[in-house]
Amino acid sequence: MDWLEYASVGFLVVFFGTLFLMGEMLVKAKGLFALLGIAFMSLFFSFHIDAGGNMWIIILYVIGIALIVLDGKVISDGTIALFGALLMGIGLAVPTPSVTYGVLVVFGYITGLFASGLFLKVFSSRNLWSKMTLKDQLGSEQGYNSMNQTYKELEGKEVKTLTPFRPTGTIIFEGRHYSATSGDQWLEPGEMVKVISVDGTKILVRRSEETG
Repeated sequence: MDWLEYASVGFLVVFFGTLFLMGEMLVKAKGLFALLGIAFMSLFFSFHIDAGGNMWIIILYVIGIALIVLDGKVISDGTIALFGALLMGIGLAVPTPSVTYGVLVVFGYITGLFASGLFLKVFSSRNLWSKMTLKDQLGSEQGYNSMNQTYKELEGKEVKTLTPFRPTGTIIFEGRHYSATSGDQWLEPGEMVKVISVDGTKILVRRSEETG
């Protein structure tokens, strides 16, 4: 494996290793990507460990992968995954024989991370970080009501304006303040209005006597 002495070859090995390992986490590849990724990274580490590295480097790299999987399956906020990705990068860069080699390896690693996202255009997603995706993307039209229950309960209620509406302002209901709009009406503080509709956190109010 003398060809791994060349930084450009190290770049390619790390690129493909990262591409397939991360691809396995992102899409349903039936373990094929995992095998390919492990094969590439085994080549890389076996060469550099023999060249004087230590086993803790591999352990650091594996811990990084474990943290990414943990974040995706349990925590789903991306924070632990970023730390795991950093550990993986350190595990790859430390055993390299020169600064140039290390820079190319890290660049190959980062490029592989981003390139793995292309698999999502071809294969079915594993929905890693699905909890975070649901929080960010689902709305009531998809069957997931993300509206705060307090806002929902305002619909049809009689409330009082706390500030002038020109045409937006603040209403008060049971001691709580809410931002609202009156459409084309200008309202004064202290007027009784009715909540006509609530769309998420957007509240539309009208004068009570005009709503019947």
